[in-house]
Amino acid sequence: MQRIHIVGGGLAGLAAAVTAAESRAPVTLHEAHRTLGGRARTSEGPYLTNEGPHALYRRGPHWAWLEQRGLLGPFASVPPREGTRFLFHRGGALRRTPPLALLRLARVNPRSAPVGSDFHSWATGRVGEEGARAAAHYMGVALFHHDPGSLSAAFVQERLRRATALPPEARYPVGGWARLVERMASHARGLGVRIETGGRVGPGDLEDLRRAGPVIVATQLDSARTLLGDPSLTWDSGRTALLDLALRTRRGDPFIVSDLDAPGWIERFTAQDPTLAPSGEQLVQAQIPLAPGAARADAVRRAEHLLDLGFPGWRDRTTWRREALASGRTGAVDKPGTTWRDRPAVDRGDGILLAGDQVAAPGLLSEVAFASGIEAAVLAVGLLGGSTPSTQRATGSS
Repeated sequence: MQRIHIVGGGLAGLAAAVTAAESRAPVTLHEAHRTLGGRARTSEGPYLTNEGPHALYRRGPHWAWLEQRGLLGPFASVPPREGTRFLFHRGGALRRTPPLALLRLARVNPRSAPVGSDFHSWATGRVGEEGARAAAHYMGVALFHHDPGSLSAAFVQERLRRATALPPEARYPVGGWARLVERMASHARGLGVRIETGGRVGPGDLEDLRRAGPVIVATQLDSARTLLGDPSLTWDSGRTALLDLALRTRRGDPFIVSDLDAPGWIERFTAQDPTLAPSGEQLVQAQIPLAPGAARADAVRRAEHLLDLGFPGWRDRTTWRREALASGRTGAVDKPGTTWRDRPAVDRGDGILLAGDQVAAPGLLSEVAFASGIEAAVLAVGLLGGSTPSTQRATGSS
């Protein structure tokens, strides 16, 4: 019997595995790492930091997909009191309110933003230079890009609207993303998916898998490019320095510091989920986008300056620290004149399908991985001659 093989056990691969198995297709998922999750892995304690995404946006299509299968589990939202501890760095100082122009722009319907114009030029025409610059820098939280203003106006505005929605869309898996990954993997196994970890699939193995049936490559795009030997598998992504800290708790620390003078974001994740760190400690992450060629040390210095402003005495309170660089691992960004439809296609032909967060699928952040994984599974089941209920397809805005 032919079988669907999935290479990569992150969110895209697991969504594909569940979708295909629900149609009673035989499925094997291959993960090179000893644990599943990809960039949705959570580090082992006592500090539960995520390697990739932090929040699910509840209005996204994958929220409904997970909810229908009982996979959401416990999620935390932002406590109301923490909403008052949201600070903005502008003009070199911390302030409690953003520019009014940013708030006005955030209410503009994304459909009015042109695909072919850069965000900064379009936004300047709507709210002026200061508001446009602040809005672009604010979007560092969802784009991880050093110059969001240079990206497509339609692309950025859609994300600005969702990232500033009230009440907030963001929800955080209690205990980190590993708990969600565990639920998805358990559900997949219950549907009969064979999960193999700790073994890398190389180019020499791919043809053997393809002879057995459709193959879904659900890896990072650069890994897929190497595996498939396809130099066309490229798309722009961000480059971001990450600084994770565990701090001894101090009353009055901010929940978020958003840098509006340049793209940058600091968030205290234990504000919504205290289980991420031992009692008496807080888990904080700074993310500072970097231009190509810029040194990580420069971004770390910027992060430390923001911490000096917002987290008094943080150096003496630090109990754990980790620095990392995320390059090409922060999802797709669309330049003017392009949309998600222009990214590498899911269907590569000859029984090869592609899934991940930089391929031709709609959505915000991890939604792209879900949407492409589900679409790849639908196509794979079709190649086997089966059928997948239309309700399983991911949908999203353009």
